[in-house]
Amino acid sequence: MKSKFYTLPLAFALGLPALQAQAQQEPKLIEKVVKKGDELVIPYQKYVLSNGLTVILTEDHSDPIVHVDVTYHVGSAREEIGKSGFAHFFEHMMFEGSDHVKSGDHFKTISEAGGTLNGSTNRDRTNYFETVPNNQLEKMLWLESDRMGFLMDAVTQPKFEIQRSTVKNERGQNYDNRPYGLAAEAASKALYPYGHPYSWLTIGYIEDLNKVDVNDLKHFFLRWYGPNNATLTIGGDINPKQTLAWVQKYFGSIPRCPEVKNTVLPAPVVTSDRYISYTDNYARLPLLYVTYPGVKMYDKDQSALDALSLIIGQGKNSILYKNFIKSRKAAQATMRSPNTELSGEINIQVIPYPGQTLQEAKKMVDESLAEFEQRGVTDDDLARFKGSAEADYINSLASVSGKVSELAAAQTFTGNPNQIGRELADIRKVTKADIMRVYNQYIKGKAAVILSVLPKGSDLKPVAPDNYNVDQSGYKAPDYGYDKLTYHKAKDNFDRKVQPPTSQNPVIKVPPFWTAKTPNGIKMIGAFTNEIPTVTLTLSIKGGGLLAAKDSAKAGLPGIVGQMLNDDTQNFTAEQFNAELERLGSSIQVGASQDETTFSVSSLTKNLDQTLKLLQERLFHPKFTDQALERIKKQVLQGFQIAKTQPANIASSVYSKLLYGKDNIRTYGLGGNERTVPNITLADVQGFYDSYFSPSVSSIVVVGDITEADVKAKLSFLNGWAAKPVVIPAAPAGDKNVAKNILYLVDVPKAAQSEIRIGNLTGLNYDATGTFYRLGLVNYPLGGGFDSRLNIDLREVKGWTYGASSGFTSGKFGGVFTAAAGVRAASTDSAVVEFIKDIKGYVDNGITKDELAFTKSSIGQSDARKYETNDQKAAFLSRIQNYELSPNFVDEQNKILQNITQSEMNDLAKKYINTDNMIILVVGDKEKVLSGFSSMGYQLVELDADGNKIKQ
Repeated sequence: MKSKFYTLPLAFALGLPALQAQAQQEPKLIEKVVKKGDELVIPYQKYVLSNGLTVILTEDHSDPIVHVDVTYHVGSAREEIGKSGFAHFFEHMMFEGSDHVKSGDHFKTISEAGGTLNGSTNRDRTNYFETVPNNQLEKMLWLESDRMGFLMDAVTQPKFEIQRSTVKNERGQNYDNRPYGLAAEAASKALYPYGHPYSWLTIGYIEDLNKVDVNDLKHFFLRWYGPNNATLTIGGDINPKQTLAWVQKYFGSIPRCPEVKNTVLPAPVVTSDRYISYTDNYARLPLLYVTYPGVKMYDKDQSALDALSLIIGQGKNSILYKNFIKSRKAAQATMRSPNTELSGEINIQVIPYPGQTLQEAKKMVDESLAEFEQRGVTDDDLARFKGSAEADYINSLASVSGKVSELAAAQTFTGNPNQIGRELADIRKVTKADIMRVYNQYIKGKAAVILSVLPKGSDLKPVAPDNYNVDQSGYKAPDYGYDKLTYHKAKDNFDRKVQPPTSQNPVIKVPPFWTAKTPNGIKMIGAFTNEIPTVTLTLSIKGGGLLAAKDSAKAGLPGIVGQMLNDDTQNFTAEQFNAELERLGSSIQVGASQDETTFSVSSLTKNLDQTLKLLQERLFHPKFTDQALERIKKQVLQGFQIAKTQPANIASSVYSKLLYGKDNIRTYGLGGNERTVPNITLADVQGFYDSYFSPSVSSIVVVGDITEADVKAKLSFLNGWAAKPVVIPAAPAGDKNVAKNILYLVDVPKAAQSEIRIGNLTGLNYDATGTFYRLGLVNYPLGGGFDSRLNIDLREVKGWTYGASSGFTSGKFGGVFTAAAGVRAASTDSAVVEFIKDIKGYVDNGITKDELAFTKSSIGQSDARKYETNDQKAAFLSRIQNYELSPNFVDEQNKILQNITQSEMNDLAKKYINTDNMIILVVGDKEKVLSGFSSMGYQLVELDADGNKIKQ
């Protein structure tokens, strides 16, 4: 079938006056929005500079931090055939230095200031953002303006090659090396006409990345990275007048780029079903991936399609869940409706279990759609959608970065930052008729792209034979106007070489908190904050995976009990329970970890009473059924098989077994294995719950819009919970003596990347002010941040990985030191050598004075970011509670940080970081990596994906 390609419109007008530096004028105030009453709005001021830069300022003095976001209206949708992935590649290059900021100094400057930073690229925009203490704002504006106006002359071929390699590693790690990682790429290529910028993914194709050169990058910068194609949004603890003056100073002189107009393309048209398929190197189960054309972001039908997706394919009340998951026909069955600037998509994905064919799965999808059409939309459906959608929206505004991101996106794509009211109104006014209308308009009887993903080595067949090939005829390449571009450097009346000074560090206040204990022994800790009208609560019951030590033949029982507690209760089916939560916009999730089982609760303040009634039901009145147990056991057993296809999962599992011993219960007590999970019975589940759930081993953390008195009153139902004695086994230790000079290898044929794990047991428990805390400081220059030695060497210098790191981790049962990375297959042997060399060099030669100063500055100022959201506050309070920390432990940490010396750091490194006593594990394609190991001097031991030795 032929596809018609629509030529993109000419997106700008060339001309020297448009490219020359504009005479600087005072920023023009466009709009000022203030909050009125209880309306949900982000107050802001919007300005436009004379060079076209849009500036949005929003004050939020609740925390001494600021968030800066620069969004450029350019993503992969501005790319052309043969140069896919370039917008994302350019995002990487924007961190490689500019005229007045040396390569690497962007990350270093922000990290040293105690901040965090990143960038992201999608189809339609690229943004760069940082969150820093409030005294660092001027410096951030200096950094961002320097790369907006002064990037060109700093671009070099070596920098270009390193980042090209890094992007290729990112593709390998996130797409080529994962099950179903290429599904969206295949579907997009078939859905959109040839040449449409959505027909490829943002990451691009390797062959295209190999073709581009440094001149392409310079043209891209000149064409799209001007102030008139950008929105600068600044939020947090700011003085708007001073902030605007700094913006004018640093950005006002930067010349405009050629005019950028919005791209307008018709939605893709699919007139008959397009069947496509491919074989996946990592998948153990097939995937059915159905895609219909949808609607653009902010479209009038967006909310109705979101509601439709919820009803058909999201959560335990959905039709797909009932027909596929509950009936044990599939491991996954979902529907969603993502929206982007030029068009949207409606996706249905099903991963059927063995015994089910893709043809049968497609037939069941069609039957499920027909079932929806027959049942229609209920009042309950509407209430669930509106409750959950409103809560999701409010929760997204919990941080200053969330508020800034909302304003920046709305401005970029609509020209009006104030979209919250309209979007909430769209959600609230959705009707049953709207949902049925969009079903009829976009799905019923409509053609789709139907992708079959087939596991390697399987005899499964696709839904239907492939019938679609991309038609390239009639394609006419658009003219994006890269010819005749001229670089005009900004001219300032100040010296940009001088980095702006910073004022005194902000005073960091640990959030005030209260502690209490219920009559039956539950420890409680909480903090009040009313920045948004929500409450976060966790109820933790100690034990978790450690309790499996009492009967190793039933390993995996703690994890299964956690999952069972998310199912039926005595008074509600799982579907009814989920429906109640969705109507309230609340969530209650139960999960087990190695140390505990946790009930996690999130609620709007206004709905807290009803949410806690549901918590009471879930905690005290579970209904364990054979049907749920068999479904969950099947999911768990299938999960084992899937995990054994993924190099990163294999590496984590086998590394743990090498550390602790293959038969150590702590390696499989929580999740179990193929031998133990089938042994678990309903009586085991009930017995575990009856024996180990007690207030005597429970604790509660509450953060949000609620006082201590109200917390105690609303949780009074817990006071009648009868206590029972619970003995929690100690975690069995591993052997700290490692066989030396051995390299362990797990073969994953055709793996695009290799996973490396290097490390050892330390025997140290977590402590907030002792050796463990100090080792965190010791590790920071080695592998604890972007500017660490390992990451700079393996990523920024060598270009072998998307990221390399190391760290000490621990709890109450001993700790581990681990260095890790996913590296390209061809560099595996070299990466192992480099890891060992860097670690040994750090230990042998010690930390430098500059590294020590950087560590003290970076970690010392990062406290400003630690207590912003409810979740951050809750994590802080949980640490105090779990480890019985002093209320002023943060002050003690700061004293240790400021007083620690080079000699103390070096002594600790020598004592606890020893490569001669470390396990070295590589998971990758043996055929690609084996020859490189032969000259390294290690004894090679091959293991399977379970950690068993393979006989040679």
